[in-house]
Amino acid sequence: MKKESGLTISALAQELGIGKDTLRVWERRYGFPRPLRDANGERLYPPDQVARLRLVRRLLDQGMRPVQVLGLPTEELMELSRPVAAAEGGELHSELLRLVRRHDAQALQQELRKMLVREGLQRFVMDTAGPLVEVIGQWWQRGEIEIFEEHLITEQLHRVLREAVSQVTAVDGRPRVLITTLPNEPHALGLLLAEAMMRLDGAQCTPLGAQTPESQILAAVHAGDTDIVALSFSDFFAPSPMREAVARLREALPRRVELWCGGAGTARLKKAPPGVYLISRLADIQSQLARWREAAPAEVKGESVTQPRARRRDA
Repeated sequence: MKKESGLTISALAQELGIGKDTLRVWERRYGFPRPLRDANGERLYPPDQVARLRLVRRLLDQGMRPVQVLGLPTEELMELSRPVAAAEGGELHSELLRLVRRHDAQALQQELRKMLVREGLQRFVMDTAGPLVEVIGQWWQRGEIEIFEEHLITEQLHRVLREAVSQVTAVDGRPRVLITTLPNEPHALGLLLAEAMMRLDGAQCTPLGAQTPESQILAAVHAGDTDIVALSFSDFFAPSPMREAVARLREALPRRVELWCGGAGTARLKKAPPGVYLISRLADIQSQLARWREAAPAEVKGESVTQPRARRRDA
C-alpha cells in the first residue's frame, strides 16, 4: 500500500501560522482544505494543498476574508497574489534564487559576503538583508522554494550576519536591550538584524535567541539592568495571541522598561498599548534609540547614556 506524504495538522499550523481549530473549521465550512488520512486516521495535508494554503494565507494578510478565497482554484489565487510577487524583482534576488535551487550553500555564503564587504554592515542590513528576508518568505509562500530550501538560504544569511555582528566592538552603552522572540515564533533573523543596528549605534545587547517563555524574559529583565525588551514577530505569528502576549508582557514588565516590537507581524498590532513601541522599519531603530536616550532618567544619564557609535573590529 502506498504511503501518503504531506504535513500533519500540527506541522501545517506551525509552518503557516494558522491554528489547528481554524483549519478544521475551514474544512467543515468551506470544503477546503481536504486532508488525506494516515494509517492512524490523522489528517495529512499533501503538498498541493499546502501550496494553495500559502496563497490563501498571503491574501488573508492583505485583508481578504476566508469566504472570498478558500473556494478559489490555485490559478486564481496566484493571479490575486501577483501584485505581491511583482514587488520582489531585481537581479540580486534572481541570482540568489538560482543558487538556492542549486542547493549551493558555499556559493550563497560567498555571494552574501561579497555584498556585505561592498556595502558595509549597516547598509547591508537595511538595503539587502532586511528586504531579502521578506523576499525569501514570498518565495516560500508562492511555492517557488521548498521548506528545506528556505532553511538553506536563511541559515547562510544568518551565518554571514552573525559573523559580521560579532566583529562590532562591544561598548558598555545604554540602553541595555534584551532581544528575543516569544514561543511559537521560531524566525530569528529579525533579531540579528535588529541587534546589528543597535550595536552599531552603541547600545548594549543581550540576545536570548528565539522562543523564550514570557516567565524567562521577565526573569532575565530582573536579573540584569535592562532598559528595553525587543521582540520580533514574523507575519506567520497569529494576530490574537500576539496582541494578548504583548499586553500581558507589558503589564508584567517594570514601568521603566520599554517594550519594542518589530518585524512584519507587528502591522497586525495596529495601535500600540502605552509603553509599547512599534518598529516598522530597521531604519527607525536609530531614531528610537535617540528618543530613549533623550528621555532617559537622570540616574541613567549619569552612566554615560550617549555612547560613541560602535565600530567593526576590522575597520
